[in-house]
Formats: sequence, structure tokens, C-alpha cells
Amino acid sequence: MAKKCVHKGCGKVYEDENAECVYHPGPPVFHEGQKGWKCCKLRVLTFEEFLSIPPCTTGKHSDVDDAPAPEPTVASDAAQKVPENTPVSMDSLQAALPAPVPRLPQSQTASARPSPSPAPPESEDDDPNIPIKDGQSCRRRGCGQTYKGGTNREGEQCVHHPGSPIFHEGSKGWSCCKRRVLEFDQFMNIEGCKTKDRHLFVGSGKKGGEEKLDTVRHDFYQTATSVIASLYLKKIDKETSTVELTATHVNLDLRTSDSKRYKTEMPLFSSIDPETSSYKIMGTKLELILAKADGSSWPVLKVDDKRTGEMIQVGRAGRV
Repeated sequence: MAKKCVHKGCGKVYEDENAECVYHPGPPVFHEGQKGWKCCKLRVLTFEEFLSIPPCTTGKHSDVDDAPAPEPTVASDAAQKVPENTPVSMDSLQAALPAPVPRLPQSQTASARPSPSPAPPESEDDDPNIPIKDGQSCRRRGCGQTYKGGTNREGEQCVHHPGSPIFHEGSKGWSCCKRRVLEFDQFMNIEGCKTKDRHLFVGSGKKGGEEKLDTVRHDFYQTATSVIASLYLKKIDKETSTVELTATHVNLDLRTSDSKRYKTEMPLFSSIDPETSSYKIMGTKLELILAKADGSSWPVLKVDDKRTGEMIQVGRAGRV
């Protein structure tokens, strides 16, 4: 009998009890605008980035939720209830309160916290010319339905949230409806407030709104035999992106699921052995493992990078 795995980050339907499951064993952590999982270190700012954090643990599927509950927020000493018969002076209350945070001028506050640009509107219909993969999830928030190949799509009902998630002082909900809950699992189970007659599995597929990136942030460290470089780009689509390793260049055509594209021919500082070199596409970056052809030290990653004159440490100790 098919069951749905309840592990965080998995959610797959399975029949084999011994099938491999990749998931988050820890509870979600939301603190001062940052979002992540207690079981791994990555922290992000947006809810979409939080949902795309790759799971960190491999185990077995389960239909019993054994994840620990989020840790309760500990009230401050100043907020705790004082016994009725205990006299309290204004001086003692003042001392118990945290020191006031100095306010920045309005101009400095605006520059320190730039407003994030709104996400582009999602397409309302699937392009009939784009094939839908079996098991593809609906892209609308709060729906969670998956595509089953060969089924008739007439009569579909997509119940979803058109708004954005809201996390405020411990409560969680959606901007499009009034319900607020305290626990993350309850938030994920809030039923959608709007219904459409079709799910959205692939969208329009149009590339007209594609954002071309001229550069991405990168760093590297090295050993005596290899250079390990990280190019930071989130949500790289493994199926539509290409990475070609040659003796002197790395040719990249990276596409992301949020319509960004980084295409470049990266000239390396020194030659490598393409046959023994490799790469990994992760949730937030592309990692290149480049095998040195001559064993020399690299002061920079790319031949056209500006040299700083700093000593590049060889070994893992220099990794950030």
C-alpha cells in the first residue's frame, strides 16, 4: 500500500519501507528574519529559499513524524510575572529592561535595509507544448498536488494561496487569508483560500523574462593537487544547465528555476586535467573540483582576475 513520507523535505509517496529518504531531521528555525533548519547551518531570508534548502540527512521513509518540536521561546526576566505581594520599584523594572537600541537617521535606515524587488508574477497556465514529468509538483503555494502521467486533467481543482507567507512575533500565516497559527507544521497545513480549475506544473516556459547575469560571486581554496572553487548561484536547474571542463577553460551555461541565466567561458589560471576533474550542483552554488595538471599554486582562480598579492593558503584550513 502506498504511503506518503512525513519527513520534512521529502514528502514522497512510497511503497518500499527500505527506500532511501533524504530529509531534515531537525525542526525549522526562524530568527530575526532568517530561516533554516536546526539540523544544518544554511540560513536564508525568503520563504521560497527556505523551502529549497537541500535536505541534509539520508535515512528511510516513514509515515510517523518523529521530528522534534521547535524549541519554545523563553520569556525574558522582565516579562515574567511578578508575584502579587512583591513590591516592585521603577528603578528595578528599568534595570531589568534591555538597553535601548540607538535609532539611525531615516536616510541611513533606508540605505541599510533596501526593499527587496517583488517577484515576477507567475504564469496562470501551463504551456501545452512543454511536457510535464510524472510526479511534478504544482507550483502554486499551498497546493502540493503532483502530476500523474496519463491522467485526464479535466475537472482539476487547485486550492492554493495567492499571497505571501507572513511570520510575525511567533505567528505564521498567509497574506491572502486571516488564519494565523503558531507551529510550522500547522502553517504548512493551512488550506488554500483560492481555487483554480487547473494546476500549474510547468508554467508558460517563456524565456522572454529571463534575467542574464554578467557575473556571480566566487571563491576557492586549493590543495597540492586540486583547486576547489565555489560559484554562488541559487536554484540551479540541473536538467537545463551545462558545465563543460576543458584543459584551460570551464564553459558554463547555468539556468535557475527562477529565470536567471549565467553563461560564460571561464579562463582558468593554469591548466587542469578534465578527465579527473568534476563538479557538483548544490542548492546555493556550483562547486568545481579541478585537478591541477602541473601541481603549481594558483594565486587566483581565473587568469583575468586581479591579483591581490596575498598568500593563498594551500589546504582545507583556508576554506570559509
